Amino acid sequence: MSMVIRGLGTAVPPVGISQESAAEHARLLNGRTDEQRRLIKTLYRRSGVKHRHSVILDQPDAEQLQSFLPAPADAEDRGPDLATRMRRYEQDAAPLAVRAADQALGESGFAPDSITHLVTVSCTGFSAPGVDVALMQKLRLLAGVERTHIGFMGCHGTLNGLRVANAFVRSEPRACVLVCAIELCSLHYRYGWDPEQVVGNALFADGAAAVVGSAETEGDSHHWRLVATGSCLLSNSTDAMRWRIGNHGFEMTLTSQVPNLISDHLHNWMDDWLREQELTIAQVPTWAVHPGGPRILSAVEQALELDPATLAVSRGVLSDYGNMSSPTILFIIDRLRREQAPAPCVALGFGPGLTVEACLFR
Repeated sequence: MSMVIRGLGTAVPPVGISQESAAEHARLLNGRTDEQRRLIKTLYRRSGVKHRHSVILDQPDAEQLQSFLPAPADAEDRGPDLATRMRRYEQDAAPLAVRAADQALGESGFAPDSITHLVTVSCTGFSAPGVDVALMQKLRLLAGVERTHIGFMGCHGTLNGLRVANAFVRSEPRACVLVCAIELCSLHYRYGWDPEQVVGNALFADGAAAVVGSAETEGDSHHWRLVATGSCLLSNSTDAMRWRIGNHGFEMTLTSQVPNLISDHLHNWMDDWLREQELTIAQVPTWAVHPGGPRILSAVEQALELDPATLAVSRGVLSDYGNMSSPTILFIIDRLRREQAPAPCVALGFGPGLTVEACLFR
């Protein structure tokens, strides 16, 4: 028995910004010399991002852009402290999550009191009672809904959330699961000059996405079915991607080794995993790959020998929304569904470890 996607919803903050305007603001917060400021413009231009949304945007221009992130008072200024950033998470995460979940419920046709399990996914903030309780209250879910939280796993967190949801459905055929991923990455904007941190600043954005899933029934051929999941911790990779809590936000670091590790190791693992599903890489026409950045997408293409057009939707979501961490993969799946992309489809995400997570849809 497999879980069927009954409904999918996405949401972003109301105010967005072009990458050109974001780069101008970054020159104020991160550049210390003319050379650094020139390099910032180059890094932002090469990010693959053209537009992003953020809960901290006051208006979509470079002048007085973000009152939450004022110009540094001196070279040692690192911006708002962690407590301030977490207060904004507590304020802004739930409303965005509710919008995405409400949309998913609406598409599914299920009433809120049909939901038996709630799985929340987030790595960019903490509060209790948290987003899960807010979803229960705002959507009027039953008080007996069973809750599970997937926390601090990074960009592949939603794939873990789908695995948990699928397990509930397989073990309890009457289960109806709501999975909701919410990330406010822009709250963790890093001040000062560090090329790896500047790359993160150039990529990350805010968003939420949700899925309603239940057991497959007769006549579900037009729905996406989650038939298998897989996970692989790559060897000698623990320093390639780091995600730590600092005094001035969470510190995400993507080293230049990540694409190389993907190029070197992804093919063999994917080949073995797909063989277990009685498939080959060449037999998979559709790929939903989390766009950690343009080099990561290129590394996947190289490792799996994919035509560049195969990842056009992943690149399109990166361009339009930036890297929203865990919800991003559902934005990609949503576009692929609406374009009626052929099955089977493999969804891939990468996170600290370095870990590869996969879901197979038919």
